[in-house]
Amino acid sequence: MADNAQPGFIAATFRAFRYRDFAILWCGACTSSIGTWMQKVAQSWLVYQLSNDAFLLGLDAFLGEIPILLFSMVGGVVADRKDRRMVLIGSQIVQMLSAATLAALYATGYLEIWHILCLSFTSGFAQAFGGPAYQAIVPALVEQKDLSNAIALNSIQFNLARVIGPVLGGFALVNLGAAWCFGLNAMSFLVVIAALLSVSLPRISGNEELSVAASIGQGLQFIRNRHGLMPLMFLAFSITIFGMSYIVFLPAFAKDVLLGGETEFTTLMAISGGGSILGALLVASLSRGGREVRYMLGGIVVLGAALTLFSYSPHFWWAAAAIFVASAALMSVFALVTSLVQLRTADEMRGRVMSVYNIAFRGGMPLGSLVMGEAIGTVGVSPALAFAGLAIVALGVTSSIFNRIFLTQEAI
Repeated sequence: MADNAQPGFIAATFRAFRYRDFAILWCGACTSSIGTWMQKVAQSWLVYQLSNDAFLLGLDAFLGEIPILLFSMVGGVVADRKDRRMVLIGSQIVQMLSAATLAALYATGYLEIWHILCLSFTSGFAQAFGGPAYQAIVPALVEQKDLSNAIALNSIQFNLARVIGPVLGGFALVNLGAAWCFGLNAMSFLVVIAALLSVSLPRISGNEELSVAASIGQGLQFIRNRHGLMPLMFLAFSITIFGMSYIVFLPAFAKDVLLGGETEFTTLMAISGGGSILGALLVASLSRGGREVRYMLGGIVVLGAALTLFSYSPHFWWAAAAIFVASAALMSVFALVTSLVQLRTADEMRGRVMSVYNIAFRGGMPLGSLVMGEAIGTVGVSPALAFAGLAIVALGVTSSIFNRIFLTQEAI
């Protein structure tokens, strides 16, 4: 009997891979994500090395994320009207060209901080259109009963890349130079483009008689009327303001708190990615039993507590343990929130609803990056991160008290 338990668990955890198109797109997206994290490692360290300024580190993150806040809702309308495959391919091409330009500028010795900032904004603009399209594509590749599992597995591919990407990026950065990190990222986009061309997707017939503003209004009205969606959007926004800060400012933490260098930075990034994979695996193994909200709220409290402990880590391995737990909790929370939002969304509204979710999920990052960058410059890395952790604990406790606002009727 025990012999049959383990295969059953594995089959249940990875059940969305039974769908050919989902598996193909997962592999393509994972390859591209590895390249993206290789670039993130090199770019973050390069910005801080060139400027030694935490504010510019935050500004780079801000410019990479602010287009999500500005243009994602338009991207959602496009995803509900046009061929989602072609929208996503266009987004990948723009990001590929941005990475190739960064590689060329660095290799030729012409790279300056303002180049990095401008290309970050360009990539963020492309993601504002690609994000809603990708999130709207995933439910078309699996049956609804396996949607939560597919979302969790998507989180795994993203965070598997966070483990592999920093390792490869750190090796390339130290031994080959930053240009290799940027160039390899550019080439990785070819893999996801090939995957997109090989999957079968249904045609979308959006209402193009409505103006873009009216279509956005339809999406917002759906979110307001669907009980539980607004609180989930608020949670996603609040957690990204405070909960993602340790990732953005990890170079400053490694250098100023741990008194380390590239090795400590990239190792912590890899450990963080490992924790995130564990968190996503935990969510993937769950069956739909109606306890997702409780798990989500508990994860928020664990995230805040772990981040608070991380902020005052007395040595490297204390920091490693804390960031592992924080990352596992963070990914569990966002996998659950994403699943709850997707299950409550009609397909014809999916691009617009997920564009608002992108704003909530990622729009908090640039604001948090600026606020935390200024706070770190004023009070230091540890006090600023500790405040962020305590704010998340307060959010989790408060949300648990009023947890009925997240509960809904049957999913659509």
